[in-house]
Amino acid sequence: MENRPQWGSRAGFILAAAGSAIGLGNIWRFPATAYENGGGAFFLPYLFALLTAGIPILIMEFAIGHKYKGSSPLSLARLSPKAEWLGWWQVAISFFISIYYSVIIAWAMSYFIFSFKLSWGKDTEAFLYGDYLKLAEAPGQTGSIVLHVLIPLVLVWIVTLGVLLKGIKKGIEAANKIFLPTLIVLFLIIVIRAVTLDGAMEGLHAFFKPNWSAIEDGKVWIAAYGQIFFSLSVGFAIMITYSSYLPKKSDLTNNAFITGFGNSAFELLAGIGVFSALGFMATQQGIPIDKVVQGGVGLAFVVFPQIINEFPAFKQLFGMLFFASLTLAGLTSLISIIETFVAGIQDKFTISRTKSVLIGGGIASICSLLFATQGGLYFLDVVDYFINNFGVALAGLVEVVLVAWVFKKLSSLQQHANEVSDIRIGSWWKICLGVVTPLVLGYMMFDNFRKNISENYEQYATTFVGPFGWGVAALAVILGIAFSFARWKDGTIRLSVKEKGVSK
Repeated sequence: MENRPQWGSRAGFILAAAGSAIGLGNIWRFPATAYENGGGAFFLPYLFALLTAGIPILIMEFAIGHKYKGSSPLSLARLSPKAEWLGWWQVAISFFISIYYSVIIAWAMSYFIFSFKLSWGKDTEAFLYGDYLKLAEAPGQTGSIVLHVLIPLVLVWIVTLGVLLKGIKKGIEAANKIFLPTLIVLFLIIVIRAVTLDGAMEGLHAFFKPNWSAIEDGKVWIAAYGQIFFSLSVGFAIMITYSSYLPKKSDLTNNAFITGFGNSAFELLAGIGVFSALGFMATQQGIPIDKVVQGGVGLAFVVFPQIINEFPAFKQLFGMLFFASLTLAGLTSLISIIETFVAGIQDKFTISRTKSVLIGGGIASICSLLFATQGGLYFLDVVDYFINNFGVALAGLVEVVLVAWVFKKLSSLQQHANEVSDIRIGSWWKICLGVVTPLVLGYMMFDNFRKNISENYEQYATTFVGPFGWGVAALAVILGIAFSFARWKDGTIRLSVKEKGVSK
C-alpha cells in the first residue's frame, strides 16, 4: 500500500508501542513472578532475558514491519510467500486475546465505580465471585449474561473501536498520548502513597531481598524469559503492524531499546507499588507477607480492595486511582491487539479502514459476550492460559526459527535496521535470535506440553480443557492456515520502489 498511513511523530510511535507493552500483566503478573522466583535475584535473569530475547525480537519485528510495510500477514508474505500463514496465526491469537481481555477492562471499569462507595464491602472475595460475577457452579457452565459486566463491556468496545475508526495518527497515536502519560502519573501517585504506609518497607524488603540460590534453578530463568515475552507484545503481530506505519527514516534499534526498557521500568514501578501495599496489608492483619502475595485476577479484584479497606484515609481516592490505572493499561493494550486484525483484514481484502474496524471489531465484540456470562471467569482462565502458552509463546518460537533458520532473513533485516538506526546491531543480535532464543523458548514449549499433557491445567475436566484450551490454541493455527489460502489482490505482495524505503 503506497498510501499507508504513518505515525505523526516518533514520540507517538514509542508511546503506542510502550502502551501496547504496558498492560495488565505489568501490574498483576510481574510482582508475584519476581517474588516467587528469587526476589531481587530475579532481576539478573530478567535483565539477561530482556537483552537476549526481548529487545532482539523487538528489533526483528520492527525491521520486518518497517521493511515490508504491511500488517503481519502482508509483511511476512513479502518476506516469503511461505510465511504468510504465520502472520494470520498471529492475527488469530490477537483476536482470541481481545475477546477476553476486553472483559477484564470492563471489570476494572466497574470497580472504578465501586471505589466511590467501597461497594465491595468487607468480604471482597465473596463480592467478586458472588455478587459481581455471579460465578457459575462449575467450569463449562455458561449461565446467563451478567448485566453489570455487559454494560461496561459495551463501553470498552465503543471506546476502543471509536479510537481505531479515527485511524493511526488521529486515533491510536492521539489516544496513547493521553492514556499512557495519564496512566504513569496515576500510578506514580499510587506508588508514592503506598511506600508511605505502615509496613511498606517490609513489603519492599520481601520484594527486593535476593535469594541468590534461586538463579541456579532453570525454572527461574524460564520464568524470566516468559515474563519478558508475554509483557513486550512480541509474537502476536502487534509490533510488526505498528512499525509498518513508521516513516522511512526511523531509528528502529533505538526505538526497540526505549520500548523494552520503558516497559521494564513500569514493571519495576508496579512491583514497588504492589509490594508496598501488600506489606501494609500483612502488617495490618499481623500475618507474614507470603500469606497475602497473589497475582492475576485475585490480586487486582480481591486483595487490592482488601488493602483499600484497611487504608487510614482517602480510601475511595486510592481505589479510584488504582482501577483507573488498570483500565488505562488495559485500553492501550487492547487498542494495539485489535489493530492487528483490523490491519490484516484491510490489507488482504483491500477494504476501507472503517469496514475493517466494524467487521473485525464487530465479530470480536460479539464473541466477547461469552466472557460476560456467569461462567465467564472459567472460560477466561483457560483460554488465557492456552492462547498465551500455546499461542503467543509457540508462535514467537516459530517466527524466530523461520526467519533465522528456514528463510535465512536475519542478515537482510540486520542490514535494514542498521541503515536507519544510530545503534548498529552486530553478531550478538544474530546469536541471540539464532541460538539463545530458540533454545530457551523451545525448552519452555517442551516443558509446557509435558506438564499439560500429564495433568490438566487447574485440574479442569478434559471436556472443558479440550475444546476451550487445546481447541482454541489449535483453532488459531487452523485459521492462520485457512486465511493464507485466500488470494491477494494482484500486485499487493510486490513492494514498489517507493515502499522499499532506504534499503539498498
